[in-house]
Amino acid sequence: MAGDLHGVWGEEDQLVLSALHPDLVLFVGDLSDGDIRIAKSITQLPFPKAVILGNHDRGGDPSGNVLQSQLRLLAGLHCGWKHLYWEELGVSVVGARPCSGGGGFHLSEAVKNVFGPITIEESVDRIVSATKRAQEDIPLIILAHSGPTGLGSDSNSICGRDWKKPAIDWGDKDLALAIDKIREFRNPELVVFGHMHHQLYRGGGIRKTFYKDQFGTFYLNTACVPRRVKDRDGNILSCFSQVDILEGKVIFAAHLWIASNGRIVYQETLLDKKIG
Repeated sequence: MAGDLHGVWGEEDQLVLSALHPDLVLFVGDLSDGDIRIAKSITQLPFPKAVILGNHDRGGDPSGNVLQSQLRLLAGLHCGWKHLYWEELGVSVVGARPCSGGGGFHLSEAVKNVFGPITIEESVDRIVSATKRAQEDIPLIILAHSGPTGLGSDSNSICGRDWKKPAIDWGDKDLALAIDKIREFRNPELVVFGHMHHQLYRGGGIRKTFYKDQFGTFYLNTACVPRRVKDRDGNILSCFSQVDILEGKVIFAAHLWIASNGRIVYQETLLDKKIG
């Protein structure tokens, strides 16, 4: 998974992916502030992939034209309110509400102009309906820009508001309601999102980025920003998050800092149930 890119994407990242050769690459949005060159670069990656756009991807254009141009370019890769399936991988991805800015439920003018004045009930129904098209016997990943409400209201919670006091739960209400409805017929294995940066506002520490709920669903925040640094030798390192799923179960999760040759320089392990 590639967290919020915010324009930081290039040849180094493509080299990393070529070295690692992942089964599936997920992008959680905020690719840029409307730069379609990054969306175009993603479409050219030679791997299965899925994208959901974030609040920054509308490029500050309330008309929705910038957003629409990216949606046209991404075409079938964008999974907002949709179900994507790769038979050879045996995994389904369902997209949540596109271009979310968190904070419960709010639609920007750009989103209204592109998708219409969607209500919270309609958004919930779209997420649930997309999930019903997924096979029940294969893992389900929900891909969102912002995570759901209900995962904590502290500033360092996985979706907690850290830039303004008091700290509150800044997740998406429609996604939380949709997950509750989905649980009536199945349990999602993994919910992947970004939006809430790992580094807290004004040096306030580091956010919690991984969580398992009482039903066994894992939640992963991939928004490591900035996602590119240099090591002591001047080598460029890019941040990706990795999840391994075996026999329908999440067995490994980590944030990785990787050199362009694919060498993992630093690994923050979040879960490791691998055998051997």
